[in-house]
Amino acid sequence: MNTSPLRISRALLSVSDKTGIVELAATLHQNGVEILSTGGTSKCLRSAGIPVIDVSDYTGFPEIMDGRVKTLHPAIHGGILGRRDLDAPIAAQHGIVWIDLVVCNVYPFSETISNQGCTEEQAREQIDIGGPSMIRSAAKNYEWVCVVVDSLDYTSLREAIAHDGVSFDERKRLAAKAFAHTASYDSLIAQHYSSAPLNNDLVISCAKQLPLRYGENPHQKAAFYGKTGTALTDLIVQHQGKELSYNNILDTDAALRLCQEFTEPACVIVKHTNPCGVAVAQTHVDAFRAAYAADPLSAFGGIIAMNGECTIDSAEEIVKTFFEVVIAPSFDHAAITLFATKKNLRVLSALGNIQREYDYRSSLGGLLVQQTDKSLIESKDLTIVTKRQPTIQEVEDMLHAWKVVKHAKSNAIILFKNGVTNGIGCGLVSRIDSVRHAINKCTASLDGSVLASDAFFPFRDSIDEIAATGIRAVIQPGGSLRDQEVINACNEHGIAMAYTNIRCFRH
Repeated sequence: MNTSPLRISRALLSVSDKTGIVELAATLHQNGVEILSTGGTSKCLRSAGIPVIDVSDYTGFPEIMDGRVKTLHPAIHGGILGRRDLDAPIAAQHGIVWIDLVVCNVYPFSETISNQGCTEEQAREQIDIGGPSMIRSAAKNYEWVCVVVDSLDYTSLREAIAHDGVSFDERKRLAAKAFAHTASYDSLIAQHYSSAPLNNDLVISCAKQLPLRYGENPHQKAAFYGKTGTALTDLIVQHQGKELSYNNILDTDAALRLCQEFTEPACVIVKHTNPCGVAVAQTHVDAFRAAYAADPLSAFGGIIAMNGECTIDSAEEIVKTFFEVVIAPSFDHAAITLFATKKNLRVLSALGNIQREYDYRSSLGGLLVQQTDKSLIESKDLTIVTKRQPTIQEVEDMLHAWKVVKHAKSNAIILFKNGVTNGIGCGLVSRIDSVRHAINKCTASLDGSVLASDAFFPFRDSIDEIAATGIRAVIQPGGSLRDQEVINACNEHGIAMAYTNIRCFRH
């Protein structure tokens, strides 16, 4: 095992992203390193006055097939893969000389497919073959070769070249990074061509985008990883406040998911990934006031999400209480100025609706994957199963309550009245306990309220529990063996009930 520092005599530079490559090549040239290069990289270096040898001249074989074949040659891969202590005789026999450094990054497949109007031919031509092959060859032979795929590593590489050479530990670190680079690239291509993800092996490419102070608790290490090709800063902009924590991100995502269900002005307040106050109104400030009043005790230290601009009127209300995060599509200047007086408050802009096709959760050492619940229920989808018909207002409240109950942990019960939640029970292990908890959380009269349940009622006991509260209508999936028993209870108490015929558990 060669653990000695590596002195660079010959380097191969072939990069799509040319950031910093001229400066690196200049250091190589100044230290007497022979530079091999290809295509655009070669032209870039020559225009900067740095001597290079074209790979086609080095191999004696021209680039062919529009550049598809240029580095796939024994002179290249033999020079990279050869074990200096074992393969020197065979290398000499075939005229192969060692290549000590490979600097390479792959074709911009991600950028290409993200362009509107990208054709399949354009995407296919951005599938790099030679680049990943060289990277993997060099990474495999890290005992004798250094491989660099990230321009952020050029500075330390330049220092090593100018001084004692590249250490073994650094070569090993860079090799691991190189394998991650090609794995990420291949997984991105696999995702692009996979038309039925749940029918095939799952390949996910993620990049570390945000180091976190800790996880759910201080003794747990954590970081945020975003899908390759999608930066967190493309989705969310942080204007001020402390850095986001693990729990902040979970809660903010939960608040956004729910808030994006509504088209009218809405405000959502989330605590521990569950909604504690949700309201729709004519304005966002009215929606915030109502959402906060629904459960001010639980709202303390929570996360606020709005689906429209946060103005100074809303900001003046928000700063009266401690919150961790406020997220909205935009903020007016006066609101930003006022929030600046609360230096720890995290103020975030959500740059459009965050698209989610699948949800992922770790379980049993593996990964559970399901389609994101994008089901929408409209009044035409409801089946009224009771003698009493709900009023127009009750139907509107039931539909709003259904949007909320989708985002509360099961067993979930939502009480809703005139556009505002007025009682939430969630995360309990029996449905009637959730009903009782929602009633106990109510801060206003329940008379005229509606109730939403994320799954069917197994018994009539929940209906009997709400009979004297003033709750006038229920929306639930239906499907219990005792559905008729529950319907009979509603009829006895004069309560309207609608079936959605679809369940919305959230575990």
